[in-house]
Amino acid sequence: MTNTNFDLIIVGAGAGGISAARAARRRDATVAIVQDGPIGGDCTFTGCVPSKALLAAAARGASFDAAMTAVHDSIATIAAAEDASALAREGIVVIRGRGHVTSPTTIDVDGTTLRCGHMIIATGATALVPPITGLASAAFLTNETLFDLTARPGSLAILGGGPIGCEMAQAFARLGTSVTLVEAVDRILPREEPEVSPIIATALRNDGVAVRTGSGVIAVESSSRGVRLVFGDDAAPIEAEQLLVAIGRAPSGRGFGLGEIGVELDQQGAVVVDNTLRTSVKGVWAIGDVTGRLPFTHVAAKMGFIAVRNAFEWTARLRPSTFETNAIPWATFTDPEVAHVGMTEADAAAIGGRVAKLPFADLDRAITAGRTEGFVKLMAAPRRITGWAGGGRLVGATIVGPTAGEMIHEPTLAIETAMFTGRLAQTTHAYPTWSLAIQQAAAQFFFEQDGRAALPAAAR
Repeated sequence: MTNTNFDLIIVGAGAGGISAARAARRRDATVAIVQDGPIGGDCTFTGCVPSKALLAAAARGASFDAAMTAVHDSIATIAAAEDASALAREGIVVIRGRGHVTSPTTIDVDGTTLRCGHMIIATGATALVPPITGLASAAFLTNETLFDLTARPGSLAILGGGPIGCEMAQAFARLGTSVTLVEAVDRILPREEPEVSPIIATALRNDGVAVRTGSGVIAVESSSRGVRLVFGDDAAPIEAEQLLVAIGRAPSGRGFGLGEIGVELDQQGAVVVDNTLRTSVKGVWAIGDVTGRLPFTHVAAKMGFIAVRNAFEWTARLRPSTFETNAIPWATFTDPEVAHVGMTEADAAAIGGRVAKLPFADLDRAITAGRTEGFVKLMAAPRRITGWAGGGRLVGATIVGPTAGEMIHEPTLAIETAMFTGRLAQTTHAYPTWSLAIQQAAAQFFFEQDGRAALPAAAR
């Protein structure tokens, strides 16, 4: 290595690390990324890319072998655009090895000391494995090993009814696997609005998934079929060839020196940051899943931009950029999809908000497509000075439908720009489209439509 001094060193080459590196290069900073695994991280190799490729292949009726080929082809194509050679062409140095932070400005990589002006921690997260009796000694899968399967399992038990669990349950069921989805609380997708859960549960059951909620697994045992899940409420045990553990992610902030130099970590191993993404140590920043905040690729990328601006632009000393979650959308890519941004109805109720909801049974496009099981729900709140003039301001949205992940961006833009809710109702939408539901729902804040008008949040 000819150069060991950089303006910025980034520990971790996932979505956040790569976006930060590119943002720094646009400011002519010298940048190195330290990475001990594949460049692209979880999203490219074990998360977003393979899971969406598998879902798409299963939806078009591919065989398991063809689906897995599509998965690995997708990974290879996307990884090629962000490998070490591609990054080198952008002036980003990739240093292979496991780094150990020795000070706010130095990091040791396999005996070589690198120095920097600023450091960004972007080490991501790993699959969370709960302390269930027998689980540690059982053969189980996580998202980090699931896509290494070379043969379709005849049966699959999935522990966790969040986005990963629901997506993979539907994908494997469509590929011909007998799937049982287990969620300890009383509904799947518990982070979403309550009316979302039964729609997705019905969709999964229609694809053959057995959905069991409100049952906690207390032990995992080996069985002649593979594994047996034992429950604490006298429910019948479940046996399956394979077990997928999908209950969440654990931030990867421990084990490489951060605590020793004074960087604060929480009990889960997340790096504690303020809203400018500074850690407790000057010159050290953290972004992405390692912060324990919203665990999404697009969030990590946005954090990368913010941290770099705050580190390198002198104007940020006067007015730093901050990470806010009010206009961050997310989507679960089941069929139908679920998308959300901003406040829930309960959140809006707490600030005197109103809610408008359009069931897709009243949307012409949904009727023509035979897909009327979803809805659009918009939450609005009064403005500080003008109150409900112009319909107030949009503060949240939840959409369930075949294209919900695409539709959520119009409400996201409205929230990001503090748009009058009335602008959504005034904007002409093409007929018949799925997005027309957003205009029609927004119109409820001004007049009744099909017998519906916006109501106080939580009053429906």
